[in-house]
Amino acid sequence: MRGVHKETHLVERIGWLRAAVLGANDGIISTASLILGVASAATAPGEVLLAGVAGLVAGAMSMAAGEYVSVSSQSDTERADLARERRELAEMPEYEAEELAQIYVGRGVEVGLARQVARQLMAKDALGAHARDELGLSQISTARPVQAALASAATFSVGAAAPLLLVLVAPTAWLIPAVAAGSLIFLALLGAIGAWTGGAGVLKPTVRVTFWGAIAMALTAAIGAMAGTVV
Repeated sequence: MRGVHKETHLVERIGWLRAAVLGANDGIISTASLILGVASAATAPGEVLLAGVAGLVAGAMSMAAGEYVSVSSQSDTERADLARERRELAEMPEYEAEELAQIYVGRGVEVGLARQVARQLMAKDALGAHARDELGLSQISTARPVQAALASAATFSVGAAAPLLLVLVAPTAWLIPAVAAGSLIFLALLGAIGAWTGGAGVLKPTVRVTFWGAIAMALTAAIGAMAGTVV
């Protein structure tokens, strides 16, 4: 007898991968842009570093709070839908069974078989069957606010640390080009790693994240230079 074949699908990573890539990407772009803007205003290296550290701390806290609030809202909606579905299952089980059967019919299952499948699934886990097939909820897509908040804060901090490291090691005269070039390299690596981890093609995500990162840094540096000239 052959053993059961266990499959691992890349979509199972989508929850934490989205938060991780978003956090690291935002950490690199926002901190590098802040550093370039401050440095372009002819500020001393120590003040540039201080601004970058402040940006790291503030950004990490903002990412954590934003992700927690956003994903908590999603979680609240999911719980409300499940509560409504649980109530409907208790009050009109036959209607809910037929509703589930019609979902399978719409997917191409013969009517009689669809009703058998609906009854069998509901006998085992009625709420789970309706959550999955009627509401589109599953373990993979379930909102996890704390996980998303921690992942975003941690990855933002890691991403923000990269341009800060460049400030520490780059000569003062080369600080702006070193931070700009190094941050674009970090962004390209992030795009490639995120795409590879998610099982997607590497080139398009890498170009996309690098392009928009370059635009953000260029605009911030230009504004910093103009502000420095005025001041």
